[in-house]
Amino acid sequence: MGLRIHFVVDPQGWCCMGLIIFVWLYNTVFIPKVILFPRYEEGHISAVAILCYYLCSLFCIASLVRASVADPGKLPENPKIPITEREFWELCNKCNMMRPKRSHHCSRCGHCVRRMDHHCPWINNCVGEDNHWLFLQLCFYTQILSSYTLILDFCHYYYFLPLKKDNRDVFVFRHELALLRISAFMGLIMLGGISGLFYTQLMGIFTDTTSIEKMSNCCENVSRPRKPWQQTFSEVFGTRWKILWFIPFRQRQPLRVPYHFANHV
Repeated sequence: MGLRIHFVVDPQGWCCMGLIIFVWLYNTVFIPKVILFPRYEEGHISAVAILCYYLCSLFCIASLVRASVADPGKLPENPKIPITEREFWELCNKCNMMRPKRSHHCSRCGHCVRRMDHHCPWINNCVGEDNHWLFLQLCFYTQILSSYTLILDFCHYYYFLPLKKDNRDVFVFRHELALLRISAFMGLIMLGGISGLFYTQLMGIFTDTTSIEKMSNCCENVSRPRKPWQQTFSEVFGTRWKILWFIPFRQRQPLRVPYHFANHV
């Protein structure tokens, strides 16, 4: 599959995504400047702690950018439907186009998306078949980065020895408490919000149901066969290699699954 860019013109989505980028940029700039580098210079932490923080930050912003610009699974205007698969397609009553079952029409984006989970304003994009794995990575690395930031904020005041004032920036020294309070506040908000979202996303994959299907109650347990969690996760991430589930710098390849599993609605 080639790299397909999907850009949604939505000012509300731009504002939401801009807020997320601001939180990421704030912590990526000030946490190393206030805590990591001064502590490293005085021998309180090792270089591994700095490397791990920047690595988590890189994976977080990479998954955010890719999830926001990746094609979630937009259907073409004139899809070619094989004769043997026509029973698994249906007509959309909003755009009057044929679509695979489990697809949904997004009123904000104005088109149908394969296996659409929901439209997320925080990434200004739909979460569908082709970018769901990136959205999961974004939730995962946001939790890791927020937890890491909160631990550093706590240890800076209650665990580490006081820093020497001679080696510190004047602005950071004067506004250190305010900077760390802002960081801790944003970290708590992000961790609390993302944790609940990540849990619901994982439960959806375990049960092989999307958020839209849960809200519409169109997926009863008796109407579909159960699949092992390894298969459902492999279908979402596009690979059976579990180590690749955590790497945002790759291209997803859809796995071919039997239609009695893939289309049970």
